[in-house]
Amino acid sequence: MRAVKFLFLLNILFTSSIGLAQEEELPKAVIDSLYREDQVYFGFTYNIVSGQPSSIRSSQFSGGLHLGVIRDFPVNERRNVALGIGLGWSIDTYGQNLFIGEFPGTEETRFEILDRDRVDFNTNRFSTQSIDLPLQFRWRTSTPESYKFWRIYAGLRPAYVYYFKSKFVQSGNTIVQTKVPELERLRLGATFTFGYNTFNFNFYYSLNSFFSKDAMVNQESLELRAFQIGLMFYLL
Repeated sequence: MRAVKFLFLLNILFTSSIGLAQEEELPKAVIDSLYREDQVYFGFTYNIVSGQPSSIRSSQFSGGLHLGVIRDFPVNERRNVALGIGLGWSIDTYGQNLFIGEFPGTEETRFEILDRDRVDFNTNRFSTQSIDLPLQFRWRTSTPESYKFWRIYAGLRPAYVYYFKSKFVQSGNTIVQTKVPELERLRLGATFTFGYNTFNFNFYYSLNSFFSKDAMVNQESLELRAFQIGLMFYLL
């Protein structure tokens, strides 16, 4: 009888130890309390030019592609408020009625506003490529457990334009201009992004003109700025 009781006790102890071992082996979800958000971005924009003289108009389709990486620096314990500093690349095209060329026999830049009633042309646009340094103040409803949240990001986007090309095309005539001394290569713009999860609306407005104060058209200063609206996508 004592042997039976002893075997019964051993069985209980053995079963309990197996149960404890199984509980210890169950994987546990790891929560990163020091998470960061939105390390990679890419987006598409529709570009509009505005400024002075008021007779300058956007025409044809103008678009942009923007991509890069941003380092996220949370500034509060909940980590839903942060600063973002990044490095990016942009390519933009602007279709409009401002002709950019050279006066015959000189290297002096010629700016002229095209009137379709007098000048027939197929294409008139300029394109830029730039290295960007986005700076953002970030607010979001994120948590360590959720990757879907509301976000509002506002900031500045300094940039350096390393490539510029203006192209004018009409029947039997094509003019390409890449050397424009009046071009302001250092760009600065204000940005605003808001959205939920994947889809985020993005706005950009340039704070300085494309061209310096030396640029004149019809004896007026050429103050040409860009406004962009589009979609921005963020990845961890």
